Amino acid sequence: MNPFPRTPLPLLPSRVYPTQPGARSHWIETLRGPKNVVNASLPYAYLWEEETGPDGSPVATATVFLTNRECPYLCLMCDLWRNTLDEPVAPGAIAAQIRLALADLPPARNVKLYNSGSFFDPKAIPTGDYAEIAEAISGFERVIVECHPLLIGERTLTFRDRLKGRLEVAIGLETVHPEALNRLNKRFTPDDFRRAARFLTENGMDLRVFLLVGAPFLNREESRYWTERSLESAFDAGATVCCLIPVRGGNGAMEALAEAGEFHPPSLNAPEAAQEYGLRLNAGRVFSDTWDIERFFTCRCSRERAQRLEQMNREQRIPPPVVCSVCDEKEDRE
Repeated sequence: MNPFPRTPLPLLPSRVYPTQPGARSHWIETLRGPKNVVNASLPYAYLWEEETGPDGSPVATATVFLTNRECPYLCLMCDLWRNTLDEPVAPGAIAAQIRLALADLPPARNVKLYNSGSFFDPKAIPTGDYAEIAEAISGFERVIVECHPLLIGERTLTFRDRLKGRLEVAIGLETVHPEALNRLNKRFTPDDFRRAARFLTENGMDLRVFLLVGAPFLNREESRYWTERSLESAFDAGATVCCLIPVRGGNGAMEALAEAGEFHPPSLNAPEAAQEYGLRLNAGRVFSDTWDIERFFTCRCSRERAQRLEQMNREQRIPPPVVCSVCDEKEDRE
């Protein structure tokens, strides 16, 4: 049975993007620029932030961006490979990176360990290091990692059992439009996502979901519709948090699609509308990713819109809209 009010419209054949997964991966890889020089002994970045918790209060969170082997899934829109290695790290390196970052950050209640791929990929995060990693983060109430749904399983349980805090796993679902998801080269289906989500929730772990705003191959109307359906699906699957990520260029592949007219970077109106819809569902927290948000500035009202997104992130409520005659007229024309 189709879970959505309307059947997905067939996507037009791409003029530049291959149809087979292997050819897609090769196409994506050949359009890349060089990687950044990173050190296997150091996290490539870390920061302290406050994220609104389930009760509406800010929760101090330490976020560590781990340096490790590149993810094997060559996703179409991804640029996280820039800060990865070509080979696995040595035993103990990940725990050492975490300790270094935490020693330099203010105290926090939660910790995010983001590794530009999948935490439960053993070639990225050695399973033999789980105990040492768990010891390094033993003081945190919640531990948030990211992972591809096909890699969630027994290793996830092993790591969960090592922790003193609660484990939350973030999955990049991106979209539930089945053909658009397939074209992203994610190598999983909406059913695979639902199975992984069920595994997490049935085993006492929390689910966070990353969703794209402005996915390639979808026009503006379809993109908005399927972002809304994706929010509903994520919360129906048990997500407690959804993070909306506007699709950026910069990895070579997105520029090639833009040149072919198959990708149009979203305006700030798109994440605004998506976050408003998600908050109205009243099913969990909804955040907009505002990293490098300036690249989406296209109008005199853009800074005010970015501030409104930050306000929704903090307050988890919908503030008064930004009124702009230029943007409103453009929306009416499109």
